[in-house]
Amino acid sequence: MVGEGELKTSEIQYEQAYIDRAHDCLESARRRVRGYWEEVPQGPGGTQAARYERDVMEHKVFQRLAELDLGNRSLCFGRIDTEASGETFYIGRVGVWDDEQNQVVSDWRAPVAEPFFRAGSSQPMGICLRRHFSTRGRELLGISDERFRPEAQAALDDTSHHLVGEGALRSALVAPRTGRLPDVTATIQAEQDAVIRSPLSGVLIVQGGPGTGKTVVALHRAAYLIYTHRFPLATQGVLVIGPNPVFLTYVEQVLPSLGEAGVDLVTIGGLVPDVTVKGYDEEATARLKGDERMREFLRLAVRDRRQPLRKPLEITHGLQRLTLSVAASKEIVAGVGSSGRPHNSCRRILTSRVFEALASSARSRLSPEEVADAHRESRQIREALEWMWPILSPAQLLHDLFGSRALLRSAGRTLLEGEAENLYRPRSPHPDSVVWKYEDVPLLDEAQVLLGPRPGQARENAFANIRTYGHVVVDEAQDLSPMQLGMVGRRSLSGSFTLVGDIAQSSGAWPHNSWESIINQLSPRSGSRFAELSIGYRLPQSIMKLAASVGIDNLSIPKSVREEGDPPWFRRVRPADLAREAALSARGELDSLRSGNLVVICASAMADAISQALRSVGVDHVLAEAHALEKRVSVVPVRLVKGLEVDVAVLVEPSQIVADGASGLRMLYVALTRATRRLCVVHSQVLPPGLARAAAAIT
Repeated sequence: MVGEGELKTSEIQYEQAYIDRAHDCLESARRRVRGYWEEVPQGPGGTQAARYERDVMEHKVFQRLAELDLGNRSLCFGRIDTEASGETFYIGRVGVWDDEQNQVVSDWRAPVAEPFFRAGSSQPMGICLRRHFSTRGRELLGISDERFRPEAQAALDDTSHHLVGEGALRSALVAPRTGRLPDVTATIQAEQDAVIRSPLSGVLIVQGGPGTGKTVVALHRAAYLIYTHRFPLATQGVLVIGPNPVFLTYVEQVLPSLGEAGVDLVTIGGLVPDVTVKGYDEEATARLKGDERMREFLRLAVRDRRQPLRKPLEITHGLQRLTLSVAASKEIVAGVGSSGRPHNSCRRILTSRVFEALASSARSRLSPEEVADAHRESRQIREALEWMWPILSPAQLLHDLFGSRALLRSAGRTLLEGEAENLYRPRSPHPDSVVWKYEDVPLLDEAQVLLGPRPGQARENAFANIRTYGHVVVDEAQDLSPMQLGMVGRRSLSGSFTLVGDIAQSSGAWPHNSWESIINQLSPRSGSRFAELSIGYRLPQSIMKLAASVGIDNLSIPKSVREEGDPPWFRRVRPADLAREAALSARGELDSLRSGNLVVICASAMADAISQALRSVGVDHVLAEAHALEKRVSVVPVRLVKGLEVDVAVLVEPSQIVADGASGLRMLYVALTRATRRLCVVHSQVLPPGLARAAAAIT
């Protein structure tokens, strides 16, 4: 009789041989792709068409090689056996075929792979076996099987509470963090997969509390949509917008690991090229800049730059004096301004009308073309045209506007008294030297819409024509202001969006209390639908319970699958000792943390002091704002902590975080929900009421 242990060993040996074959086929595919490139004639010669074909071929070869390059990641996640046909399908990161074009591994995004992520006891989806592989590179470490009863009924769908590949999932949840979002494709759960495979059209809203895998879903959905809708998305593109640069660094490896390197991954600040963006405005200024009233404010600011002449324009043409009166210039400016076209594109129309007016003032018959040919480059004409209708870039418009109280007052006549003064800042030597705030970006974008490209700029500057995409994914969408939402809306070709977030974590200058307000400000061109991620995977129950105690409106607490976890602890210290005690606490936690990472979360104003204290106690670390999570220990200002997950979090002075803004309580909730193992709170002030009660219950 064959024992269970011997059977398991035999199965592992069989599957290991299959995995080895799959990797060999993958390497064969890479060799074939490289061979295609070697057959393409190299060098600068040939016709223009031949050079273009070579460039296209080069792009496709490098793109395909990137898709097939897994590095040290696992190729194969597992397999499913079908009930009716008895077929077996191996599911993995990319599709792999042998030399006879027989499929060896099915891409996880293919329709045949859906039961691997979605099948449950009441909906087996036609499979009788699901096998998960535990691998390290191409080495198979173990297998776990789930068997389904053929007679199971599909009347009730209980997959939302069924953990797919529970062993592999729990191993992934307790694995140490590295400062980068881990590869979790093999452990995607049923409710996550349902969102990932949702149809392309319209607006999909994905609500999920901390630890439900919103970011994982957002990134995998981008990869899935490109795979499933290769035409048209391969040419139209997919845009993924994250909340801040630290977050982008945290997730930057995910999409390439899924075989999709063609997705644009940016922050709101990264959507505007050729400007430097750094830092954030004070809350009152940030709220004003995010207000939809700024659209009318900027429209008036552009109109204010169109001015009639202050004195008549007189030029000598042969023996004649040609004149453009102040009244005529006013009429020209008003007439051109009523066209409704972008500002810069109207300069040519205004120039033509100026030369028409000059020609009509001649004693003898003159054509506007004659006058234009003779005087187009004269200093007088150039100065007059620039006064009446200047060619502007978005940076020039805002630089001039913010640096002039007179221009601010004029454009701000639709704002409340004194509001426009919040926008004033001293002028820089040149618009190109301005370091813009994060909240300026949607204003620059709106200005580009109003101004249009400068003459000759369309091909020289990507910002001249705003890039649009076939699908736009927004993570932490609940934090976008009306102006930012308008900016995002302009990037969509057809109104196809995925908005991911948690209303309870809405913070910043424009916190939203409902998804409806976000949808209304996005102004989609098609319908919307709602999905909710209800299961929390990352957070231990003890930390989730503590975070819920702070008293957030609209809070939907996810059902945690992790009962284990150390209870949070609290330490109150003297104000003068706060930074040092926080650093000592971090050092103590680091000593007990065998592997993984630790972050110290604090109010932005405290980051430098805590960094100095960490240095004084010998803790090697980085400031996340400059270096993301490059080392095991990072100091993270609370406004940059969204979307991150860490092993241990040391949270400093919760009351200061709450006091720093209107959304301070929500920011505290965000900060409390980052740690996957242990949460430590160091404070000198009295804790916020809800947190104080929870701390008393723990201690």
